[in-house]
Amino acid sequence: MQDRLERQIAFLVEADKLKGVSRRTPLTDNSRRENSAEHSWHLMLAALALSEYAPGVDLRRVLEMLAVHDLVEIDAGDTFAYDAAANVGKADRERAAADRLFHLLPGDQAEWMLATWHEFEEAKTQESRLANALDRLQALLQNMAAGGGSWGTYNVTRNQVLRRMAPVEAALPDVWPFVLGIIDRFCESGAIATTEPAT
Repeated sequence: MQDRLERQIAFLVEADKLKGVSRRTPLTDNSRRENSAEHSWHLMLAALALSEYAPGVDLRRVLEMLAVHDLVEIDAGDTFAYDAAANVGKADRERAAADRLFHLLPGDQAEWMLATWHEFEEAKTQESRLANALDRLQALLQNMAAGGGSWGTYNVTRNQVLRRMAPVEAALPDVWPFVLGIIDRFCESGAIATTEPAT
């Protein structure tokens, strides 16, 4: 019992490091970039607020995935979605991080959390597809509220945003017209580039 509790506490203390992982997406007031722990909290709130647009999903399972999905960034760092070079090797870095971090826990909890993380990554279940869609939608909403946020800063194109938002169209079809409206508006303002960069 004592060893089990000590391992659980050690995991929780280690998980606190997620608060120090900076992302490229700004806060809605554009005052600074968010950290990965803030992102995870905001996603769980999004699941509570928007689950009615995905009837039949197990909301608890969605919340479980959102709580653990980015813990790997403690070791692997946050990889900006629109940075092709940084994404090379991302899956390997994150798998190694998941193995280390979740195995801080007692065996049964380690295996459960690892399975939960893999379910999110594989995006094959209805719940994991919703969790992934919310992960994409949250960044879009923050960039919208911040007047373009990381889209303009990193010269992100319309095609890149559409590819990134594809899980939203699949898992939240009733929300998709809203997403397209945001993309179109920010293309018109110039915050999202409408042409691909020359190669």
